[in-house]
Amino acid sequence: MIQAPDHPTRDAGFGVYLHWPFCAAKCPYCDFNSHVRLAPVDEARFLRAFQAEIAHVAARTPGRIVSSIFLGGGTPSLMQPATVAGLLDAVAVAWGTTRDVEVTLEANPTSVEAARFRGYRAAGVNRVSLGVQALDDASLKRLGRLHSAEEALAAVAVAASHFERYSFDLIYARPDQTPADWRAELEGAIARSAEHLSLYQLTIEPGTPFFGLAAAGKLVPPDDEAARILYDVTQEVCDRAGLSSYEISNHARPGAQSRHNLLYWRYGEYAGIGPGAHGRLVTPDGRIGTVTERAPEAWLARVERDGHGLTATEVLSAADQGDEFLMMGLRLTEGIDPARYAALKGRPLDAARLDALVGDGLVARLGSGRIATTARGAPVLNAVVRELAG
Repeated sequence: MIQAPDHPTRDAGFGVYLHWPFCAAKCPYCDFNSHVRLAPVDEARFLRAFQAEIAHVAARTPGRIVSSIFLGGGTPSLMQPATVAGLLDAVAVAWGTTRDVEVTLEANPTSVEAARFRGYRAAGVNRVSLGVQALDDASLKRLGRLHSAEEALAAVAVAASHFERYSFDLIYARPDQTPADWRAELEGAIARSAEHLSLYQLTIEPGTPFFGLAAAGKLVPPDDEAARILYDVTQEVCDRAGLSSYEISNHARPGAQSRHNLLYWRYGEYAGIGPGAHGRLVTPDGRIGTVTERAPEAWLARVERDGHGLTATEVLSAADQGDEFLMMGLRLTEGIDPARYAALKGRPLDAARLDALVGDGLVARLGSGRIATTARGAPVLNAVVRELAG
């Protein structure tokens, strides 16, 4: 049997990300690679293209066993269950999967129905992540969501009836949101969540409608101080409920963390398949970053012509790998192993810089020899990484 190349973070696993780029509507805060199409999507044609790209990437990565699969988007729950089954079958044939492979599908509450969820479960999906985003109708309307709070909670109930593992997302630091409002909303969410919540602070991204509204003064998100108070409320409420933070924006009961996302943050290998997907793979030439064509129809044409939609393959330098490892790993409560950083970067962390960050209360040394950002350091992670990587 062909063995996969060894590398410092091999024990983080090998994952596959499948990007379904289509949505029913484009949210005004979203800068993801998602697209609205008025005509029905030719799922059979796209499935064949996904199968071809999976086979192409698998030929470059022999000896792997897939431990996690994530169907993201876009809105993967707009796919027919048969399409999902075809994707998962292609991954299993190309690489093989572990017996306990985690298979997550993102879903919007507007696209949830019991029959479809039964089909996803039969196809092999064993975890769903619902894009709820808010639990009051006024906020949902402002966020451009197509569902009501009642529909969102009904979707959570449907998910809970079909999957033992499910999660949902909420966005906080919304305009005019008070700490008391957020506390009540979050407590209500926790009462309906089984094991996992993803809680994201609203960011105003260039190129989005929200960016234009903010520039014109028609949308005013909380300032840094107010956003920090909301962040602190998030940690307090979740900790008290037993859903401690395991990553800056993700909270889970013990043992319920998203294995696929942990693979990213622990700097494991993953294949990025589909329009606009990114990957990180280890080859005989070193660790590489891959990018595919973003536009769905252009990606489709490229795959049908070349067998894949890759537009860029870059061998990552030791400096790039070290910096990425820091940026990803220091998002985690468990932090990083400095020896792995040294193996990737080719040199150890600067002791004086690390001591200074520890002295400032931004980084802590853990008993295992690992280092992690503190509650004070997590909100200023970018600055911490810049200092350590310097």
